Amino acid sequence: MTSVRDEQPVRPTLQDDVAAAAGEVIGGPAGRRARYGTGWWTPVRIIALLAIGMFALGMVQKLPCYDGGWFHGAGTQYTHACYSDIPHLYNARGFAADLIPYFDRLPGDMEYLEYPVLTGVFMEVASWLTPHDGTIQHREQIYWLVNAGMLMICAAVIAVSVARTHRRRPWDALLVALAPAFALTATINWDLLAVALTATAMLMWSRGRPLPAGVLIGLATAAKLYPVLLLGPLFLLCLRAGRMRAYGGVLGGAVVAWLVVNAPVMALAPEGWKKFYTFSQERPVDFGSFWLIISQRTGDPLEGANSWATALTLLSFAGIAVLTLRAPRRPRFAQLAFLVVAVFILFNKVYSPQYVLWLVPLAALARPRWRDFLIWQACEAVYFLGIWMYLAYTSSGDAHRGLPAEGYQLIILVHLLGTLYLGAVVVRDILFPERDPVRRDGSDDPSGGLLDGAPDAFVLRRPAPYAEQPPSFGGQRLQWGVEASGTAQRG
Repeated sequence: MTSVRDEQPVRPTLQDDVAAAAGEVIGGPAGRRARYGTGWWTPVRIIALLAIGMFALGMVQKLPCYDGGWFHGAGTQYTHACYSDIPHLYNARGFAADLIPYFDRLPGDMEYLEYPVLTGVFMEVASWLTPHDGTIQHREQIYWLVNAGMLMICAAVIAVSVARTHRRRPWDALLVALAPAFALTATINWDLLAVALTATAMLMWSRGRPLPAGVLIGLATAAKLYPVLLLGPLFLLCLRAGRMRAYGGVLGGAVVAWLVVNAPVMALAPEGWKKFYTFSQERPVDFGSFWLIISQRTGDPLEGANSWATALTLLSFAGIAVLTLRAPRRPRFAQLAFLVVAVFILFNKVYSPQYVLWLVPLAALARPRWRDFLIWQACEAVYFLGIWMYLAYTSSGDAHRGLPAEGYQLIILVHLLGTLYLGAVVVRDILFPERDPVRRDGSDDPSGGLLDGAPDAFVLRRPAPYAEQPPSFGGQRLQWGVEASGTAQRG
């Protein structure tokens, strides 16, 4: 039976002060008789079009580089903040010469393509769609355009997936569609492929489909390493809810999908296949990380940063695990997904500007509040400008045009503190679930799929009394949890 709560989407202008203030521009908040989902202009379609529009504005922002900045020396692409890896790697990674990724050895020190297999396939397909006549500069421009078109599809998929993940909160996806850092960084690299697959995996999980969710996580991990981290929160949540069979479906689907993509290349071109992993391991401390601040301030290259980063990351993951199993209510999947990916990025040896793309859809689902989201986005936008100004300074020789190292270090701190701030707010919502904007209407975990409304089966504290157990929503059968003694309680 469908309740009123399931029929109408949540209206942000009635729950969010920033959204309400912005809504005054278009006539104020929606009234109680407003209807959604009728006619062509549904929330999902509006959000998809806005996401495409913002992506297009991001492409326009790259226009100075497209008109020559990528090719007329390093300075222009930095001073205009329009740098992209895509045109540079078209020739540098052998796509212009029709070399086969992972199989054909590249000239120079790189030896093989340093991207995961599915991203390499994406890059190769774009090269097939790029005409092979004309000057190399013209071909690089077209290659960027082809990739931008393919990445625009990914951006639309991300926005639609986020809009549909929380059934009653489609407008939360406006955070994704209108995110400034999302538009600015979307065409720097190929990260949107993995982000789109991850967002779709979370949509499948929210609809109670563990196997498709696992397959998509496996494919996303074949495009970028970070999506595999989502398997950790899912394990903890399924453990707490006693739904390990569902977790088995996710894990099995992920492993099989990853192997289907990777196994042929592993078998036929092992040296090329492992380049991504060896490159990640051997890569020195780089842009955007707090390790770079320490290295620049001390003059120490921090060759042991890998070990320290791994140790700090694992320690933080252990803290998240304890939080998950001791929280007064089982955390929402999106909250834990945001936290584990944020921890991974914060302690990484490099925090590239496009890594914000990994977090934007997770942030929109984990903490759908415009004030906190915009504070974080402001920090990311400042960093986006800061890194290019720093590179302009280092590439300008004696002229020293741009931002010196000390200024860049301050920008990195702003960048990191913005992510830490949003992470802290998410942790607060977990510890005090009454402050969680998603749960204020009585919802449990709209992105939790089979876990939504499920009782606790395992916790690291005394189980809540029967009357305090969270109710089951969405038509799911109500089943109460299993205490540590193994005694089942059913309502």
